[in-house]
Amino acid sequence: MSVFTNAMQQLDRATTFARLDPFTLERMHRPERIIDVEFPVVMDDGTVKFFHGYRVQWNDARGPFKGGIRFHSQVEMDEVKALAFWMTIKCAVVNIPYGGGKGGVTVDPKKLSKSELERLTRAFTRAIADVIGSDKDVPAPDVNTNPEIMDWLADEYAHALGHQDLAVVTGKSLAHGGSEGRGTATGQGAFYVFEAYRSALNLGASLRIAVQGFGNAGQSIADLLQRAGHKIVALSDSNGAIFSKEGIDIQAAKKYKAKKGVLAGFPGSESKTQEELLTCDCDVLVPSALENQLTASIAPNVKAKLILEIANGPTTPEADIEFFKRRITVVPDVLANAGGVATSYFEWVQNKKQEHWSEPEVFEKLERLMAEASKAVRQTAGKYQVTERQAAFILAIERVAEAERARNQIEVSAN
Repeated sequence: MSVFTNAMQQLDRATTFARLDPFTLERMHRPERIIDVEFPVVMDDGTVKFFHGYRVQWNDARGPFKGGIRFHSQVEMDEVKALAFWMTIKCAVVNIPYGGGKGGVTVDPKKLSKSELERLTRAFTRAIADVIGSDKDVPAPDVNTNPEIMDWLADEYAHALGHQDLAVVTGKSLAHGGSEGRGTATGQGAFYVFEAYRSALNLGASLRIAVQGFGNAGQSIADLLQRAGHKIVALSDSNGAIFSKEGIDIQAAKKYKAKKGVLAGFPGSESKTQEELLTCDCDVLVPSALENQLTASIAPNVKAKLILEIANGPTTPEADIEFFKRRITVVPDVLANAGGVATSYFEWVQNKKQEHWSEPEVFEKLERLMAEASKAVRQTAGKYQVTERQAAFILAIERVAEAERARNQIEVSAN
């Protein structure tokens, strides 16, 4: 099943509870705009190459489109459409005034020099300058993009616009209008969601936790969970997994990974496969790697009581059904990993108001927002007796539909 098909199935299941009028239902199934551009870049040797760029703008009924820009050699449009749709849902779940978007450039950035990468970023910005803006579409970092690239984008957009508009993009460096706490915001937000569910489900104060994926978000959540007194019994990277029933020191694992390039061989641990990590003896499972990891064949063997999805789409629809039958709570990605976009929103507000908040201020606001979103999703799940994922989608769709109806009435009355 493609990622986009999965996303649309999630929408269809949710709309059996959130009844929508035909117009709104069709609107939710379709992107509002797909931007497809070809643009030239002068390479270091003086030759000119053309690159393919794109931007999918799914829905802006609740506010400007919002979503990352990725630089990757294997761009798959179905996936990008799904991610733009999920961003629409994610922003509505945490109740921030954004719609959803996604985009990028088909390129292997590792094959470019830094100067070529900057020229590519600036050329792409010029190509899409008329469809982005702080009140239109606000990009952010994604795969293979970072704060420096966002700085280039903001600077080039200012040249195209004729004046500065820092809020056109989020995820910038601190020196160029970025927000404190943005680097660890996804993990920090996931931790606040975890705390809300741990308390609501009475799971206890010291839990055994397995984290699949040891990138930025995986390292961040593992570190936060360990600092809170929980035991990290399993970790994995793209080369395999490690397990220790005595617990893994996250700081030591970070240093080992930085030195060796892999987690395999970490002192005091056993080597495991990815599937063995997903089915290991733990209380909480945190998939923070790739999509479609928890499948129908793996789900019956999962031992965790709570699954906290930091990765996008790690659980297949069939596995979701199995977990619901087994009373395993799955906190969906559109809630669990929304800390990044929530903090992007805080950056956007700071830029708009020409303010700069301290990290404690940012995290205080983030904790409140994520706790409120968690409570709203739990209440919706209880109201309809559905999974947390269905509840998140129902909640989001109701919010988007309300905005669509208001916008449509305005458009009709204007005519």
